[in-house]
Amino acid sequence: MHFTPLSDVVIEPLVRNALQEDLGRAGDVTTDAIIPVESKWKGALVARQEGVIAGLDLVRIAFRLTDPSTRIDVKKPDGSKVKPGDVIAAVSGPARAIITAERVALNFLSHLSGIATATHNLVQAVKPYKTRICCTRKTTPGLRILEKYAVRAGGGSNHRFGLDDAVLIKDNHIAVAGGVRQAVMRARENVGHLVKVELEVDTLEQLEEAVELPIDAVLLDNMSPATLKKAVALVKGRFPTEASGRVTVDTANEIAASGVDIISAGWITHSAPILDIGLDEA
Repeated sequence: MHFTPLSDVVIEPLVRNALQEDLGRAGDVTTDAIIPVESKWKGALVARQEGVIAGLDLVRIAFRLTDPSTRIDVKKPDGSKVKPGDVIAAVSGPARAIITAERVALNFLSHLSGIATATHNLVQAVKPYKTRICCTRKTTPGLRILEKYAVRAGGGSNHRFGLDDAVLIKDNHIAVAGGVRQAVMRARENVGHLVKVELEVDTLEQLEEAVELPIDAVLLDNMSPATLKKAVALVKGRFPTEASGRVTVDTANEIAASGVDIISAGWITHSAPILDIGLDEA
């Protein structure tokens, strides 16, 4: 899947804040006390696990902000598959700058590569079905744009970036509105004509009501594969179907076999384990 790198304008403030948090008031007192200012160093970012890479632009910016003369030569760009021992990128320049920025760079790279890897594993699990793997809004506060980028690097798709992207009518909206129809019609009356409306349903009875309403997509929440298959048949292609809940690498294939268009999983951003990556002397 094609994915576009994030702009430096967007991601540089996030990297700058992370470096400021780490440097504190006095800077890297350990490195500054031990390493002469004129020292140069060459290192390599090395994969210690099999996975998919995401976040190298943040690495580049972390080293550049610490010292503009630092250089990074990427060997495995974002979206690349790696195995243990693969060199992801070579780093060279002032030793102080590289060692000072190391942890921030690795934090971003390991975290985002973990998300890309988790996404890739789900994408592989649903082959050869048409189903797309999608993320949710269950992201780390302040890092959503990065984590959703990592999902794309892993071959997945993005759901809403925020509450202002589209209407997603959930169970609490329905409860307060007094029913499915009331919630959908109020949404249609009060949002612009370009705003999509998706409805979450928990039962086939709710879905039977939903197929007669002006919605653009339906989220089938926590349904078994057998029930999902019935739901897809009931929708008859009127709008996209999204399955959510109980999604793992082991269950994704059976869920996809039901015929749903999209499988969304929150854990690929909020609970994906990091990809183990180290910075070794070259």
